[in-house]
Amino acid sequence: MPEQAPAVYLDEHYFSLNGKAGMRRGIIARVRLEEWEKGIIRPHEKIFAAAKEDRQNLLKTLKVNTSPVLMMYQDPDRVIADTLAAETQKEPVIDVTIPEGDRHKVWAISNKAVVNRIAYALSKQPFYVADGHHRYTSALMYSREQMAADSRITPDDAVNFVMTTLVDFADPGLIILAPHRVIRGLTKEVLADLRDKLSAYFTITEMPADDWQKLDAAMNQPGGIRLGFFGPGKDKFYALKLRDEKALAQIMPNSSDIYRNLDVAVLDHLILNKILGLAIDGSTEPRVSFSHDREESVRDVLNGEQEAVFFLKPIKPELIKAVSDAKEIMPRKSTYFYPKAPAGLVVNTLF
Repeated sequence: MPEQAPAVYLDEHYFSLNGKAGMRRGIIARVRLEEWEKGIIRPHEKIFAAAKEDRQNLLKTLKVNTSPVLMMYQDPDRVIADTLAAETQKEPVIDVTIPEGDRHKVWAISNKAVVNRIAYALSKQPFYVADGHHRYTSALMYSREQMAADSRITPDDAVNFVMTTLVDFADPGLIILAPHRVIRGLTKEVLADLRDKLSAYFTITEMPADDWQKLDAAMNQPGGIRLGFFGPGKDKFYALKLRDEKALAQIMPNSSDIYRNLDVAVLDHLILNKILGLAIDGSTEPRVSFSHDREESVRDVLNGEQEAVFFLKPIKPELIKAVSDAKEIMPRKSTYFYPKAPAGLVVNTLF
């Protein structure tokens, strides 16, 4: 049932990851749609036409936001955090455990003074899209279409907003996993030469294929661009460290330094595109898939379903902010925010 007065919702999303319990606190609210170039809403990943079209068709059919865009904000003085903490002392309007096992406690905040305090603190800053770039772009395109088709629609009508879950950059439950690159469909010749081709650009350190702790230690050493690899031979992990970062200027001549020095950019442009000849700029490359479960990816290689997997380190929220502030866009599937915001917990009608 809709609230009797305008409200924002506080959602405490309880989840488990690798046996550890977590909680992410988000504000579910309508956010005004702004053109990307204004810099008020800042993206960090590329989007592709097929996914965008699918989302837009769903909007046109339902005329309802069922899944929120996940965005990040800053709250250095804890004005919002303290306000939300006070609200949790009240009775939630929803307390439910969904089939996937996650629990949601939701409070409807309709007190005008409290809503205004939250809105004012949020209004002084840009928002950073975490998950839902396609949903946001589809909502923006739908808004343009509706405004052009009906002169009676005003800027404050529902079509000019999108349902969003806003999360503090500093929230301990803001989990970002790495979407590792899983490869198949390579020829035997390419696989046989892969280690030698990698060694032309990377210092390679071998270790047992079951020693995740050693691989993590190698990948997380300070300084330089470091990746992990598992593939031909199926008996070793390989830690890769880029030899010469100056070579990236030739491989990515039209990109900024901040982009070139992203682990995921080096993986996509240097390894996938230059060394393996795989397409990275479209959504139709069938030989590349993405997985945030690296153990499962290794099992897939071992049982022959996949041929190789390249491991990435998770990207930190502050790096997303730095890239977005520099008006750069990360490669497709650079981040995997966990858990996903659920569909249908709160909905926003556009009519």
